[in-house]
Amino acid sequence: MVGYSSLLIHVNVLGSLYIRACLITLGCTYTPCDTVQLKTTMATFSNEELLQAHAELWNLTFGYLKSMALDCAIKLGLPNAIHRCSGAATLPDLLDAISVPESKKAHLPRLMRFLAAFGIFTVNLPAAGECGDGEYGLTPMSRLLVDDAGANGSCGSLSPLVLSQTTKYHVKAALHLPEWFMSDDGAAAAETPFRMAHGTDLWGVMDRDPTMNQVFNASMGSDIRFAMDFVVSNYGDVFEGVTSLVDVGGGTGSAARAIAKAFPHVKCSVLDLPNVVNSIPSDGVVEYISGDMMSSIPTTDAVFLKYVLHDWNDEDCVKILTQCKKAIPKSGGKVIIIDIVVGSPLKAMLEAQASFDLLMMVIAAGKERDEHEWRKIFMDAGFSRYKTRPVLGFMSITELYA
Repeated sequence: MVGYSSLLIHVNVLGSLYIRACLITLGCTYTPCDTVQLKTTMATFSNEELLQAHAELWNLTFGYLKSMALDCAIKLGLPNAIHRCSGAATLPDLLDAISVPESKKAHLPRLMRFLAAFGIFTVNLPAAGECGDGEYGLTPMSRLLVDDAGANGSCGSLSPLVLSQTTKYHVKAALHLPEWFMSDDGAAAAETPFRMAHGTDLWGVMDRDPTMNQVFNASMGSDIRFAMDFVVSNYGDVFEGVTSLVDVGGGTGSAARAIAKAFPHVKCSVLDLPNVVNSIPSDGVVEYISGDMMSSIPTTDAVFLKYVLHDWNDEDCVKILTQCKKAIPKSGGKVIIIDIVVGSPLKAMLEAQASFDLLMMVIAAGKERDEHEWRKIFMDAGFSRYKTRPVLGFMSITELYA
C-alpha cells in the first residue's frame, strides 16, 4: 500500500499521465489544472494530519465491527462475567465463566483487546518483565450492560437495547441505504431502506417474527426504565400540579408505572393500539386504553410522549399534538415530550443524535429535529409556549403549554 507521503512523490514522478488515468477512472474530466489542484490540496495537510486522517478513516470504515463485537460481548455474557468476579476478571476467569468451544478460546484475547481499545472494558496489563494475567474491568458503559439486579440502581440493563439494534433486520436494511438513495425504481421506490429490504415496515416484521417482537419490546422496556429513573429522580418538578396523565403510545406501560410509583397521586393511563394493550392484564396501577392517538386522546391534566414523535413526519406530528391539545385543560394542562433535540455542543452527544436521525431514516421514515423544527411543529399544532431542557444526555425534556 502506498503511503500518503509516497503518493506525493509518485504524483510528481509520473506526472500528468498518472493523474489523467486516475481522474478518468474516477469518471472525472481531465485538464492540466487538475494536476496543480491535486498537488495544492495534498500540500495543505501535513504528514501527521494525513496519517491521522488515514487512521480515522479506517476506524470509521470498520465501525460495523464495533457493533458486532458489542453484540458478541453481550451474547457471550462478558459484562456479567466480569461483574460476578467482583468487577475485575483475568482471561482464565472469563474462560471459566463463559461457554465457548475449546477451539475458540485462543481467540478471546483478541476480542477483549478490541473491546478494551474502544472503551467498553478497562484493562490492566502486567508491567514489562512481570508475570501474570492482565485484568479486565467494567467501564460506565459496560456497567450498563450488566443484568444482575441492583448493579445499575433501579434502571437495570441496557443490553436488550443493544441487541435490538444489531439484528439481521437492521443490518440488512442499512446495507440497502446506497441503493435506496440512488434509485427510485422497483424496490428502491419504498419509503425506507427497511421496507426496501424486507417488503414491510418494522411493525410488519414483528408481526411475523415473534422473536423480533420480544427483542423489540425488551429493548423499549429497558431504555424507558433507564430514562425514567433519571426523570423521576432528578426532574420530578415536571409532574408538579399533575393529577392525571396519559402515556400516549406507551406500549406495555413501563414509563407510566414508573411515574405512578414515584408520584402515587397521579392517575396514570396508557393509550395505545388494540393489538398492543388488549392482551396486557390490569395491574391496578396503570389503566390501559385502546385507541388511536391520531383520532382522540382521553381528557387528562398531562399527555406524555416518549420516543413517539420522532417516528412520524411533520404533518403527522402536528395531528398528534393537535389531539394532545384537545385533551388537556387550557389552564394548567401540559404535554410532556421526551425526545431528541438535535444540536448538542458536545461531540459524543451530537454523534448520538445524528445516529438516531439516520436510524429513523433507515427504518421508520421519521426524523430527529432541531429546535427550530420542533418550534414550527408546536406552533402549527396551536401551542404558544414551551420549555425545553437538554438534561437527559442526548435527549431533552420539553413541556408544551396550551
